[in-house]
Amino acid sequence: MKMYQLERTQFLPISIDYAWKFFSKAENLQSITPNYMNFKITNSPGKDIYSGQLITYKVSPLFSVPISWVTEITHVIDGHYFVDEQRFGPFKFWHHQHHFVETDSGTKMTDLLHYRLPFSVVGQATHKLIVKKSINDIFDHRHQVLKARFAE
Repeated sequence: MKMYQLERTQFLPISIDYAWKFFSKAENLQSITPNYMNFKITNSPGKDIYSGQLITYKVSPLFSVPISWVTEITHVIDGHYFVDEQRFGPFKFWHHQHHFVETDSGTKMTDLLHYRLPFSVVGQATHKLIVKKSINDIFDHRHQVLKARFAE
């Protein structure tokens, strides 16, 4: 089965402490997710991020069909990076790294996503026709929302 990768970097004119406080709070994920996805956290994951934290969602990524999704925060180095991995959901494999580096002008934020789809050949065709564009659209939306939210 094919492994796909997406890497995105964005510079934000905010301190690394502010960036960390924003991105490490699960409840902020809804504000940077496209509205059409109907993203809703369905548990109370707690105030501070930690390894082992489970976050449950309802989301409609394709054709407005709601699905349940469970991710686990598997690695956390405060102020530097965290990793979420899918435990249950639409992907065969989902490993999403969030990295933060302090710069002279703010914070460099890098997302590194590795994912696989189920259903082998059908999954590969679906990726080419739908999923790749959908994931790119989600990260494009996120980039624009963050650019507007943290504009200098």
